[in-house]
Amino acid sequence: MEFVKPELEYAELLPLLIVFGGACVGVALEAILPRGTRRLPQVGLALVTVAAALVATVVVGVNLDEHTGAAGAEGRGLVGAMGSIVVDGPTVYLWGLLLVFALGGVALFGEQRLEGGVSAFTGQAAALPGTESEREASTRGLEHTEVYPLLLFAVFGMLLFPASGDLLTMFVALEVLSLPLYLLCGLARRRRLLSQEAAMKYFLLGAFASGFFLYGAALVYGYAGSVSFAGINEAVRAGSANHGLLLAGIGLLAVGLLFKVGAAPFQAWTPDVYQGAPTAVTAFMAAGTKVAAFGALLRLLYVAFGGERWSWQPTLWVIAIASMLLGAVLAIVQNDVKRMLAYSSVAHTGFILVGVLGVQSAGDLAEGQYTSLEGVLFYLTTYGFAMIGAFAIVTLVRDAGGEATAYDRWAGLGRTSPLVAGAFAFFLLSMAGIPLTAGFIGKWAVFTSALSAGAWPVVLVAIACSILAITFYVRHIRLMFFTEPSQDGAGVVTRSSLLTSGTIVVCLVATLVMGVVPGPVLDLVTSAGDFIR
Repeated sequence: MEFVKPELEYAELLPLLIVFGGACVGVALEAILPRGTRRLPQVGLALVTVAAALVATVVVGVNLDEHTGAAGAEGRGLVGAMGSIVVDGPTVYLWGLLLVFALGGVALFGEQRLEGGVSAFTGQAAALPGTESEREASTRGLEHTEVYPLLLFAVFGMLLFPASGDLLTMFVALEVLSLPLYLLCGLARRRRLLSQEAAMKYFLLGAFASGFFLYGAALVYGYAGSVSFAGINEAVRAGSANHGLLLAGIGLLAVGLLFKVGAAPFQAWTPDVYQGAPTAVTAFMAAGTKVAAFGALLRLLYVAFGGERWSWQPTLWVIAIASMLLGAVLAIVQNDVKRMLAYSSVAHTGFILVGVLGVQSAGDLAEGQYTSLEGVLFYLTTYGFAMIGAFAIVTLVRDAGGEATAYDRWAGLGRTSPLVAGAFAFFLLSMAGIPLTAGFIGKWAVFTSALSAGAWPVVLVAIACSILAITFYVRHIRLMFFTEPSQDGAGVVTRSSLLTSGTIVVCLVATLVMGVVPGPVLDLVTSAGDFIR
């Protein structure tokens, strides 16, 4: 047999290579530089790496060529890396979105003024909480600068996840994005036990979910004789034997991906991890992981299993309804801001799944209607900016013990710090889907795409859950503006650096602009086109 050397499209894969290369350089800096001098080089490297990858993504998106598949012209893009990575319009859009959120994540990771000159990450992760070693590390002002290369490795996995062209590459991407997040969740400087508990829960449940995904991949390979999405699609449309293997494989693969997006009944990790992880990690994870996982879920369901949609759509109806109801109901009874936002994210997962249900060909749509892919991409954009902005504000509300996330600590915040409370209220209103906010346009996009596909019962439930969700959003706004502040209430830290305040302002402006003038972003989403094989 003749050896066939692999061919890589380096120009089109440049964003991935830049992020991976930056992460490797960050690891080298940890080994070379003295501990006290690592922070500035690591922050600078992370910012430059993400910014360079973002520029490369724009260049790649502008220069995408038309792709011709087995069925003729499919759209713009290419199937590269020997069929394992697909660079098309949706991939490039998701790359750009993830890298923008990664910039916000690096900024929040680099904030030091909130903790009196040190970051929110522990100085010595190996020290047991409450021991002399931990106190000594805290006194010396030590911090883990490894968080920046870990962040870049997670970003690399997130970029690879929705661009995967086969099940094995998708599994590798799933692990590459997950393992750094498991570590980052356990590195909080304050409330170490809560942080370590969050990391352990996330790791154990994530390991189970990865096992489900890998077993599902094996079953689908047994059915189709291929792990590539194009090959699986051909086998599905040809109606190969052993249909039970296909259904079982789809179910197990869905478990792995639905865990990452936090859909019911796989959402149990979400409130504990969101609450226990450092808030900067929570902000980045809430936006980035959801974007990457939904991109992968869309590619898997639409490209590989599009011909079997009558089998997986009914189950997705149930999961979407369960996610919306469970998230909205449990968010009402929370008394912690981070847990409230966590259950809110579960409800938003259900809303996004409503958009996923609207899958149909572009020829079935009336003029001016958005496809389900376009609706989901826009919703992910609005959701990500609101989540990062909201969690960035959570880092500012503090008392003597650090971040004050209990509801009673937020009482009267609108009177003592009206700008911060007003910004947080605006993000909550966007999540609630109030007009003139980005969240309203996002919900309109996914609901209309689902209606056009005939999923009106799910849309009715989604509208009811949106009304129900207004309850806990308005409750918190009322707490901030119409409740007397307590004597020992939390205050807003006014010494935050430009890193945090700039992130909040950017997210606030994006949420406002996409709510008032959504046309440019909707046009950008529409121009992304469809998935290719």
